[in-house]
Amino acid sequence: MKAHLVVNPDKQEFVEASGQLFASYAIPTSVITASDNLEEMVRTFAAPLIKAEDVLVISEKMVACTQGKARPLESFHPSFLARFLSHFVQKSSYGIGLAMPETMQCALEECGIWRILLASIVGAFGKLLHKKGWFYQVAGYKAAAIDGPCHFTLPPYNHYVVPAPDHPDETAAQIAKLLDGILVLIIDQNDIGGSILGSSRPDVDHSFYLSLLHQNPLGQSHEQTPMGILRPVNLSTMQ
Repeated sequence: MKAHLVVNPDKQEFVEASGQLFASYAIPTSVITASDNLEEMVRTFAAPLIKAEDVLVISEKMVACTQGKARPLESFHPSFLARFLSHFVQKSSYGIGLAMPETMQCALEECGIWRILLASIVGAFGKLLHKKGWFYQVAGYKAAAIDGPCHFTLPPYNHYVVPAPDHPDETAAQIAKLLDGILVLIIDQNDIGGSILGSSRPDVDHSFYLSLLHQNPLGQSHEQTPMGILRPVNLSTMQ
């Protein structure tokens, strides 16, 4: 497969934040597995396309898969606590989240039992006060980034649980070195919001880049676009 840029269906080519215009592209790749090396995938599919002012955006799921963290459902043996807590998680249209015993068990293993218990208590109080997101504020990004199997997930990951990647900041910095120091972001994004898990630069304005990424340009399933590019647009050249 030759490296190339696309704009996924129902996505906009140009996005704007704080008066700055960027072109927003996705990068098709082969199906990512644990046998793939992240740096090699970046060299093959992203490096030929990169320009000096670009921002490379990488899906946290791609990073986690190349770290060997994706696990089939049958590898989990949910505890009573995992089965119990999963019943209280609200399901959504964009993903299963922690609303199944296997993904909740993954959260318990990734975050620790006591942290998830504390997050559950805080989240319960939040529900009483009609406040959303308190559970994940306490549980942290490792709980929020867990992806469970859904009908729209690309096989074989429609039968897998994928936790958050390890060391996302360090990983982003390593990838940036391959690309002459451009900004690299590792993101957890879906169609209703997201977060930046890793950045190659510590001073990045997360809210600015999340505004540019609000449309989720990388797609969620059959697109096979786990990387993308944000490219500043010079308005004078477009006139």
